[in-house]
Amino acid sequence: MRKHDLFTPFTPEDLHFMMEFRAGEVTLSPGAALYHEGDETDYFFTAREGQGARFKYLPNGERQLVNFIFPGDLVGFQAMLAGGAATSAIAASEMLLCRFEKRRLADLFRNNPSRAYALTWIAAVEEHFLNETIATLGQRTAPQRMAWALLKIHRRLAAVGLAPNGLAQFPFKQRDLADALGLSLVHTNKTLARLRPLVTWTNGLLQICDANALSELALADTSPPPDRPLL
Repeated sequence: MRKHDLFTPFTPEDLHFMMEFRAGEVTLSPGAALYHEGDETDYFFTAREGQGARFKYLPNGERQLVNFIFPGDLVGFQAMLAGGAATSAIAASEMLLCRFEKRRLADLFRNNPSRAYALTWIAAVEEHFLNETIATLGQRTAPQRMAWALLKIHRRLAAVGLAPNGLAQFPFKQRDLADALGLSLVHTNKTLARLRPLVTWTNGLLQICDANALSELALADTSPPPDRPLL
């Protein structure tokens, strides 16, 4: 993970501390849950390999995909602090995650301020992204939502080496994208078809064919994701 330019570098001291701070790893098969809504957990995680998503389920069976989980993302931190998970975290592919213990969180802030800052930064960026998502669901049209989401996803995956030759591995279903964007499955299918000259998503591979046109449609810029710390 640390080799990718997306992530700010570790000092030797940071690396040594994190190797000691880490409490093992967790592997998930596709469809497996890291935790369910309402679970209380003693751990939080960093996604190392694979992809997943966090879902909020409603009493009527409907669901909202709150956020995708990509390599480098922090998972379960909010659930750990709130006393119970507000969402369920589900793997979409084989996943490998580093695990950290809640009881040692004070050690992080006391003994490694730079990594503590990284944790705070990641949490703040997540809040910023959720604000942007709310604005997207409320103000962008269906084609604009789709263009915005696919641009964000492709750039994020490319930044961690998951888009060789421009083909990003994105192992989700149209229903997942529909649940993320507040669209029906039929509307999602029709919108993807309309965007096909600009972007394609087939057999788990996402390709941006015209980034400038897609960015213009999405009301978004073409800049790559900003450098971010890694826990």
